[in-house]
Order: sequence, then structure tokens, then C-alpha cells
Amino acid sequence: MLISDLEIIIKTAEFGSITAAATHLDIQVARASAAIKRVEKQLGFELFIRSTRQLRLSISGEKYIPQCIQALETLNKAQQDLLTDQESITGELRLTTSSDLGRNIITPWLDELAEQHPKLNLRLILNDHALDFYRDSVDIALRYGAPTDSNMYGFKICDVPRLLCASPEYLQKNKAPEHPKDLTNHNGLFYQMNGTVYDTWKFTNKTHHYSIKMQGNRVANDGDLVRRWCVSGKGLAVKSALDMSNDLINHKAISVMHDYQPTMTELWLICPSKQSITPIVRLLRECLTENCNNILKELKNKKIIS
Repeated sequence: MLISDLEIIIKTAEFGSITAAATHLDIQVARASAAIKRVEKQLGFELFIRSTRQLRLSISGEKYIPQCIQALETLNKAQQDLLTDQESITGELRLTTSSDLGRNIITPWLDELAEQHPKLNLRLILNDHALDFYRDSVDIALRYGAPTDSNMYGFKICDVPRLLCASPEYLQKNKAPEHPKDLTNHNGLFYQMNGTVYDTWKFTNKTHHYSIKMQGNRVANDGDLVRRWCVSGKGLAVKSALDMSNDLINHKAISVMHDYQPTMTELWLICPSKQSITPIVRLLRECLTENCNNILKELKNKKIIS
């Protein structure tokens, strides 16, 4: 049922005349009459009692029209609220995210938001340490993994596969692993956070789980550096499919050992409280959700992820 048809119905009831309603809405009388017939056909009853001289509401019309008016008012308010939200995209957005994701993936999206909303100021803090809203003085965080603090409020953006990756150059010199036990013959590239080196890699093939203590000659507390080492052929790395997406699509990195996948992770937009969810935050959530899902869809289409 078209909203424009309902508007014609309401104006016809208001003026008591199809001709007067058409004149007010600046449309042809025939169009107004056709709209009324369409609505009545869909509803299955007549809204108006017509005669050669006058038009009045039927009993069904008397019940239907007030609810119709209320429904249109609700729709108009919803539209106005969206417009108000767009107009209120002002002020500063202080966002923290991981170095790799922020530097290589989301920065262009944030630049586009800033261009669309000239009154929006961006403050981006890139780091890979544990989340602390007070230490970092930020409004919102984009992090892998759900919030662990019950006082925080989060939006799940998407599920993110993690992949075992290597460069084509590395695989030319080293046979690609086919089973987790083969990893003992390879050089691992490790991420470190808060003093913990993540050198134990876990894989599953849906029936068995494997935990492999890796050996490697490079450790960094910066995820982007681990990615760069991987792309430059220094060894194998377990990375987020989002972080590696550009390299995978451009064949600078290859996902290996497809039958044994690392544990999947999740991407979350985290706020210190529900009160901190502003129109800017909602806009950012929509932007991230759309763009991340587009990347994952492209990876699926190219059969990089299943």
C-alpha cells in the first residue's frame, strides 16, 4: 500500500470531496479516484459512500481513517528523527582501535564520514593494548572480542574468521603446511600484549582441536608490524581476515591450511556506558557494519574464506 495513496484517502476524508483533495495535493482527480479504489480493493471494504452529489465516510472508513492518520504521523516522525540525527552529527569523535585495523582498513571510511559531515571532528588513537577508557581518554573503542566489563555497552559488528597466512615468497621456499603438526617446521610471527607472547596457536577441523606451541624469531606488540612481516616473507602469522583482506585480495598473502582453521573472533564497537551512545556512535556503527560485511562478502566470493 503506497503512502501517497493513504495521504489521498486522508485528504479526501478531510475535504469530503475527491476533487477538493486532488486540488489541494495538486494532482489529477482521476489519480486521486484511482488511489482510493486501490486502497479499498486491498482492504476489502469501502471507505466512502458515494452519490452523485456528495461523498461521506462509511462506517469502516470512520474506524480506519483515524488509525491511518496516526500511522502516517508515526512514519513522518521517524523520518524527522533520522533527519535530526543527521543534522546533529557535530562535535568530536574520539575512537580507539587496533593499529592494523585502524591504519589499513577503517581510516578511509572515517575520512568519508568526515567529508559527509563537515562539523564532525575525528580523533583516532591507534594501539593494541588492553582497553581502558579512562587512560586513553576516548569515547568509543573498536576491538576484537566482546566486552568483558558488565558496565560497558557494545554493538557486535560482525563475526571475523582468523586465518593462517603467509606470503607467496615464503611459500616458494617453504612447503605450505597441510596439518597443524607440520607447523613445527615453520617460523612463527607472534603478537605480544601486556607481556604475553601469543605463540600457542589453536586450530580446529570441526571434529578435532589442536594446540601448537610455535617457534619463531619475531615478536611485536603491534599487529600491523606482524602483518608486514608476514607479507614480506618472514614467516607464518595467524591474523584476522579483515586485517589481512587487502593483502589477500591483492595476492600479497595467501591463506593456508584451510582444513584446520584458527578460532573465529568477533568485532565489537564498545562504549563505556549506554548513555554514551550518540547519533555519531550510531552512524559509526552503521558505517562499520556495512563496510566490514562488504569486505567479508568479497573474501567469500573469491573463496578466500568459507
